[in-house]
Amino acid sequence: MSLSLIQSLRVSAVLEDCLNQLDILAHTLRVQISRERGTAPAQEIVRLTKLRGDCQYILQLFFKLHLELKEKHSFNSLLDVIKEEEQKKMHENMRRQEEIELKLRKQNLQIRKEELQQKTEQLKDLKGQHRELRQQLKEHSKKIAERKKNAKKDIELLLQLTQKETSKAEKMMEDQLELLQQQLKEEMRVHEESEKFMLNQQEELQEQLQQWEEFTKQMMQEREQQLNSVCNKRIINENKQSEMRRKFIEMEQVVMEDREEQEKLRQQQEQVRAATKLQAWWRGCMVRRGLCTVKKANEAKKGKKKEGQKKKK
Repeated sequence: MSLSLIQSLRVSAVLEDCLNQLDILAHTLRVQISRERGTAPAQEIVRLTKLRGDCQYILQLFFKLHLELKEKHSFNSLLDVIKEEEQKKMHENMRRQEEIELKLRKQNLQIRKEELQQKTEQLKDLKGQHRELRQQLKEHSKKIAERKKNAKKDIELLLQLTQKETSKAEKMMEDQLELLQQQLKEEMRVHEESEKFMLNQQEELQEQLQQWEEFTKQMMQEREQQLNSVCNKRIINENKQSEMRRKFIEMEQVVMEDREEQEKLRQQQEQVRAATKLQAWWRGCMVRRGLCTVKKANEAKKGKKKEGQKKKK
């Protein structure tokens, strides 16, 4: 890609400035590395060295680009470098991807190897268990055969014992049967005797029942007579009570009338007392208003009383 003369000059000026600054930066890094060598950490030295190498690489690229701009007025070298870097990055990514895949394959192979080892060990264990189980099966079959023999002997002995016991039991059952037959005969005899006794008792009880029925009839008649007499007495008492109630009501009326008369008399006495008090009050008022007239009246009354006394004499 070509540029005009003015554009190439402008870009060349910018590149010269960048070259100067990069040169200064590279010199500074070289001095700093020489100073810090032996004192700074190794990682810091590696970082500064890598940074110095990057600066030198960029200086070379910018120098080539500057020459190309002066001579050809283009920057194809920069594009080529970019393509190369992209290809390098692509190859680097592919290499990294292949390394990752290789690591994964190795890990998978290792896992499969471990699984195969585990399976082989399990297979060995299973074979050992199989041998042990076969041995146990043989021993168990021997034990079962011995147990069968012993069981057969035990069964034969048990059959003999059971036959003996059954014969003894049959004999005992026969003896018990004879004893039960004798007991049954005795029970039948006792039953007949008890039946006769019960019949006699029933006849006696029937006679007693008839006697009790007659006695109860007599008692019922006597109780009816007593009940009738009691009813008659009750009627007489009720009549007496009604008569007494009537007299009580009459007496109660008399008492009420007497109380009413006493109340009237008391009211009349209170009225008389009130009238007497009123007269006395009135006389007092008259005395307070006119004493002379009262005195004259009193003297006249006294004179009249004396004359009356003389006449009586």
